[in-house]
Amino acid sequence: MLENAIIGSGIGGSLIASLQDKTSTILFEQDKNLGGCASTFKRFGKKFNTGATTFVGYEQDHIVQELFQKTNTQPNIKKSDIAIRVIQDSKTTDRVKNFEQFLEQLHKNYPHKNHTLFWEKLKKIDEKFWQLEKIYFGKYELKRYIKTSYFILELLSTFGLELFKSAESFIKEHYPNIDKEYKDFLDAQLLITVQTTAQNISLLSLALGLSYPFHDVFYANGGMGELIKEITKNIEVHTQEKITKIIPHKDHYELFSTKDRYEAKNVILNSSIYDSYKLFEDSKIQEYYNSFSFSDQSAFVVYLYIQSKEKFLHHYQIILDDFLPNCISKSFFVSFSDQEDSAFNKNNGYSITISTHTQANYWEDLPSELYSIEKERTQAFIVQKFLEYFDTIDPQQIIESFSATSITFNRYIGRHNCGGKAINFKNVMELPSCQTPFKGLYNVGDTVFAGQGWPGVAIGVDVLNKELHG
Repeated sequence: MLENAIIGSGIGGSLIASLQDKTSTILFEQDKNLGGCASTFKRFGKKFNTGATTFVGYEQDHIVQELFQKTNTQPNIKKSDIAIRVIQDSKTTDRVKNFEQFLEQLHKNYPHKNHTLFWEKLKKIDEKFWQLEKIYFGKYELKRYIKTSYFILELLSTFGLELFKSAESFIKEHYPNIDKEYKDFLDAQLLITVQTTAQNISLLSLALGLSYPFHDVFYANGGMGELIKEITKNIEVHTQEKITKIIPHKDHYELFSTKDRYEAKNVILNSSIYDSYKLFEDSKIQEYYNSFSFSDQSAFVVYLYIQSKEKFLHHYQIILDDFLPNCISKSFFVSFSDQEDSAFNKNNGYSITISTHTQANYWEDLPSELYSIEKERTQAFIVQKFLEYFDTIDPQQIIESFSATSITFNRYIGRHNCGGKAINFKNVMELPSCQTPFKGLYNVGDTVFAGQGWPGVAIGVDVLNKELHG
């Protein structure tokens, strides 16, 4: 019998697998590529990153680096001097680690007397958060609630009443008559990091979401999927093997896949919290997973391969005046492969991933005859705008172009939504934790505490790992 069966090789599944007993753990992945939303795949003989490619938090005293060190993993990464170049109409603002340099650009592009006060406060909150020692969130047992209470007390002692402040009220304090263009600038970056806009989050989430470029930001050589491969190199991994059914027993779980049958003491799901009910026939487990309201958000992604001798940054964000067709965002995020990355670039080629936010159910509910039409319309619009802003690229230089919706992601990586609910103080106890009410059944990933991206998922992994070995 296995000690751990881990379903899904996304960031969370791969990290937690690498921290377990190597002789009694199997990591299952239904796709042929590891990494889920952080995977790298090949099409038309060329490599592409599935989603945005920022690797954040690999620095001293940060949970991401700490977990990599625990797994004896040395990532093959390259530091990005400019985390993101944000372009809005004729204004260019580089999100850089140097605070004064960033503020100088901000004052030039969006003049306001309170910029320094606003951003200094956010930066300070972010720094304080990553110095916390009792980060934890657990439910369903008294000892877990007690540990959660210690974390809340640490939050209160660190942030005081600021913990209850909304992002919107904080913004209004500093920008009473905020300019629409500047508000779009803030919201566009929040959509990348916390998957929502300022009106839905707390001040703490605002600070963490807007401050991440003040940390070191890296490019993953060979693609994000190479990071996942490195993390899991000593783990037994079963790719192209989908777990189709899980049956709970008194002291273990029975798992059925497209290839075999297994037994495991613990099951750790890196699947979306909203889709996990499909793995079970047990009515109580189904009821548990169905109790979480669905986060109807996904990504629309355009993949390009171009030939160009121009040099590009790793990341750009283009902010438009209006919403993109069939999307819930006014911006799109552009990730370029590095010019010196031979895994992607051949004959002056660049692999490009362009992502934006959309609703998962919109694409699911479209009649089949309209799906292709609307998908092509959204792709064409994004490519057109991309070419307008990157005017050194000629349309003839685009060698390959295709796109993906929630339906595409569900087909390959088994999930059609993107991320979970934004965390605020009012809804925190309604959020899913890594624990469940069922012994030996756990969750990890971006739809459970603590949220999005490498830092957020890493916090959840750390909490779960302590739970398993505490």
